[in-house]
Amino acid sequence: MSVLVGPIAGGLVAGGVRPYCKAASLLLIMHQVYYGFSNLIQSRTEQHRKDLHLLSVRLVDAPTVVPAPPSAASRIAHKPFASLMHEKWNEQVDSAYNWVRTSDRRLEDWGHRLLYGDERSK
Repeated sequence: MSVLVGPIAGGLVAGGVRPYCKAASLLLIMHQVYYGFSNLIQSRTEQHRKDLHLLSVRLVDAPTVVPAPPSAASRIAHKPFASLMHEKWNEQVDSAYNWVRTSDRRLEDWGHRLLYGDERSK
């Protein structure tokens, strides 16, 4: 219907027809609405084309080198003394854990021998 409304209403307005009947005034109103939306769509489309062109130019002309912060690996400060202290601490914790584990095993074996009197298989 919108294909026919525009030319018919435009012809009536161009021909100087005055809206004496309701159908003619309805056609004129539809003409104004149709061309109003048509102009709005056309102007917005043109603005979108301009915006897209501007954005594409900015994208193409963007600098190839983007300043970025240094990588995380390069920001790690190597501290040999702290590394040595961590290593020694881990060795001490490991030896304490092993001592507790072997002591628990020995205590378990001693309790088994005390209660049952025989050697427990290992």
